[in-house]
Amino acid sequence: MKKKGFLSLDFIVQTVGLLVSIIVVFSVYKYYIWPVAEDIEITNSIQASQNPDGVFIPKKSVTVILKNNEQLACLILMMWAMIIIVFKFTKVFSEQSMSDHQFLKISRGERIIPEDALAYYKEVESQVRRIPRLRGKILPEVILSALHRFDATRSIQDAAHAVGERAEMAYEQLESDLSLVRYIAWAIPSVGFIGTVRGISEALGQADMAIQGDISGVTSSLGLAFNSTFIALLLSIGLMLLVHLLQSRQETLIIDIEDLATKRVIGLMKTPTSEESAISFT
Repeated sequence: MKKKGFLSLDFIVQTVGLLVSIIVVFSVYKYYIWPVAEDIEITNSIQASQNPDGVFIPKKSVTVILKNNEQLACLILMMWAMIIIVFKFTKVFSEQSMSDHQFLKISRGERIIPEDALAYYKEVESQVRRIPRLRGKILPEVILSALHRFDATRSIQDAAHAVGERAEMAYEQLESDLSLVRYIAWAIPSVGFIGTVRGISEALGQADMAIQGDISGVTSSLGLAFNSTFIALLLSIGLMLLVHLLQSRQETLIIDIEDLATKRVIGLMKTPTSEESAISFT
């Protein structure tokens, strides 16, 4: 797989994804959510003043639920995570497309013997260098690992172990690449909890006004507390579902790659018997 670094495609996608998420979500808040929420609150305030008996049901809207900064932060994190997950899915689909490529040009009935393993290794390595879409992919690296081990040890069993080891390394790398998404999935409920704490603390700070009969400040602060928790938990549930689907797809990918390498490479390997070696030598 491709090396990680500050100029790697993964890092670029993560950085650009964060910037895009901030710009898009903040723009939606600035030009739609905050103005609409403010208009609704003003309308509710006017209608409440026109009902001195206190019988008034305020107008509800999604914009009012989303108006606070905690919800803004949660949506930015959610969009960032979704951009990363979409990128990971495209990588999985790209890896799956490798199954259609014929890496080894072997005729029917032909077998890979230890003496030819190095030549096949160079052939696959040449394809990876010449064809851009093969670079950094898991399947060709697994095949190269199997051929290299077969050339070095002349053992089919060792070559099969090489396939398993390389596939396991690739799976561990895919799991490691999800660390940022898992952190975001943890951070979203945490940001929501911060909103809950802030709302409750603000409500307690306005307890004196509530005792005097003005409960508008308390209800607004409690609305912040409950709305931030509601949005954060809702986004977290959706994000964890996407992470689960991505992990399932990655596990299936590794299983398929190991199966393909076993059928197309390990299954074609053959170690000549001593009699066959003697005949070929003579």
